[in-house]
Amino acid sequence: MKDKVLVTGAGGFIGSHLTEALVRQGYEVRAFVHYNARGSNGWLDCVSNNILSNVEIFSGDLRDPHGVDKAVSGCRKILHLGALIGIPYSYHSPDTYLETNIRGTLNILQAARRNNIARLIHTSTSEVYGSAVSVPMNENHRILGQSPYSASKIAADQLAYSFYASFGLPVVTVRPFNAYGPRQSLRAVIPTIICQMLSNDKVITLGNTNTTRDFTFVEDTVEGFISILRSDLGLGSVFNLGSSFEVEINDLAVLIGETLGRELTFVRDHRRVRPADSEVQRLWCDSSNALNTFGWHPKQMGLEGLKTGLVKTIEWFSDPSNYGNRNPNLYTL
Repeated sequence: MKDKVLVTGAGGFIGSHLTEALVRQGYEVRAFVHYNARGSNGWLDCVSNNILSNVEIFSGDLRDPHGVDKAVSGCRKILHLGALIGIPYSYHSPDTYLETNIRGTLNILQAARRNNIARLIHTSTSEVYGSAVSVPMNENHRILGQSPYSASKIAADQLAYSFYASFGLPVVTVRPFNAYGPRQSLRAVIPTIICQMLSNDKVITLGNTNTTRDFTFVEDTVEGFISILRSDLGLGSVFNLGSSFEVEINDLAVLIGETLGRELTFVRDHRRVRPADSEVQRLWCDSSNALNTFGWHPKQMGLEGLKTGLVKTIEWFSDPSNYGNRNPNLYTL
């Protein structure tokens, strides 16, 4: 059995895939999920019993330092993914982002220090870069918080680095670009396009479609995390994880339509459009630092890699039971 690892945000999209992969690779995993009265463990409830039987579930709240300390106790390493991530909701309730993303990260850092954690992988986001001023974007790109969400993540990133610089805490920051795949929220652009098309709508509603993103299949993102977890290198540094392929949302929608064999028209829904100065117009990842340091590179690369990942994603969303009774045409924050 390998090191015991705490995964925060384990019930989420990336976190649930990461938990599965860690168990398969022989790690002992404690999965930190957000407490709720329903007893739901998020997407971990959809994981096979063969995997879940090897996972220790810890239900709590990152904002509670006592619960966080209990979750960290006995673990050797931490993968900290727990966060509020919806950008539109951060316009609505920015205080909650400060409490969860900043205070929650501080609680993890303090607990890691008290418990002599050997390695802490802190999760950032490509949103902290703001709209690209140079491409492809490496870790030295300027930082700009264009939404309350990204601002909270910038603060969390700086806290993480400060604990490395001030106390020698073995922190590495991972900065994923736009992950996609099975289990992703319908708020994300790829699932919302797929599910609207699958509902046989000829007209789908979107926000800004002239922006570009660097989409990374979730399995590749997960392998990036694990390659960094296994290593002793990179302390105090930031590492991008992306496919290094840029696509405009308009072209992405057309590609999904072609994959499904459907013609479509898409219209702009003002509810899905972000404030002009808050919208990140362009993201394109340079992940060479992760390649050179950890030997990581995505398996799904370029246009063909994106097509392969979309096929796998479409297959999962084609089963309505996978995303419950949620209406793909209903916009939620």
